[in-house]
Amino acid sequence: MKVMLRKNSTGNLTVYVPKKDLEEEVVKQADSEAGKIFTLANGWELEFNDLEDPLKLPKTHEAKRIS
Repeated sequence: MKVMLRKNSTGNLTVYVPKKDLEEEVVKQADSEAGKIFTLANGWELEFNDLEDPLKLPKTHEAKRIS
């Protein structure tokens, strides 16, 4: 699914999912074999491949929901 990564007004990383009209803060970041896993405040875990380091925001990326 396509998601947008950006910083909110307090400087925290957020993920916006347009198809669900959902915007949540990232509460945990972890590395995996495929890339990075972001855990959102609502409990969703999204896996991202090929994220550049450091992130240049705002940016649209392809993500896979794993839980």
